[in-house]
Amino acid sequence: MKLRALLVFAASALLACSVTAQESSEPSRGPDGGTRVHVDGIQVLPVTGKPFSGRDSIEWTRTLEDGSVVTTSLTALVARDSEGRIRRERVTFVPANSNEQSKPMEIIISDPAERTRTTCNIASRHCTVTDYQTPVKFSPVPAGPLDHGKRFLARESLGTNTVDDLNVVGTRETLTINVGVIGNSEPVVTTREFWYSSELEINLSVTRKDPREGTQTIQLINLSRDEPDPSLFRVPSDFVIEDQRTAAKTGN
Repeated sequence: MKLRALLVFAASALLACSVTAQESSEPSRGPDGGTRVHVDGIQVLPVTGKPFSGRDSIEWTRTLEDGSVVTTSLTALVARDSEGRIRRERVTFVPANSNEQSKPMEIIISDPAERTRTTCNIASRHCTVTDYQTPVKFSPVPAGPLDHGKRFLARESLGTNTVDDLNVVGTRETLTINVGVIGNSEPVVTTREFWYSSELEINLSVTRKDPREGTQTIQLINLSRDEPDPSLFRVPSDFVIEDQRTAAKTGN
């Protein structure tokens, strides 16, 4: 019995040593946060009296170092009511031309009258309310030298067109970033094209081309100019709401 017990102990010890040796051969490292990229869709200002609803359609194409191309896409709800309230959703990108469905991540409701932005995480069913104050009008920066001459912005007209029975005006902006400004060995040139509807005061189409980020094509599709359903601008009843506004914290 003693001999058998001794043999069992020796075998267990050898197994433990073998496992330890295997574990120690694995490389050690700490955690890595990775890189997260967010692509903005059609930007909407809290203009009153110009309701609409539709879907942000984004296609993002990137060319990798080996010459291969990665194309992803998404569509997400965006709406504005006559009071200027805005509802938009954030969803995940999926491979383009696939049957994969985007996963909803957030609901964002902006209310200019209440000066609140409510951001709801769909997975946790938790919403945070923060301060919101955005100008109704937007003025592009003048063309010419920027940042003390480190960058140069050129702007040109692309004429007019019609999108979803709306008259739109096209503009192309070309931004040149001088050598060394962002650690670049050569000038970096980016372009953006906008097709703007003055009737709704939004861009119906935006194309961004940047050698660092690829090409992003954003369009507002399934456009309706009817008043959106009021329920879109209310938080779902089973979500918990946390008020993080400055006024709420100070008691004012």
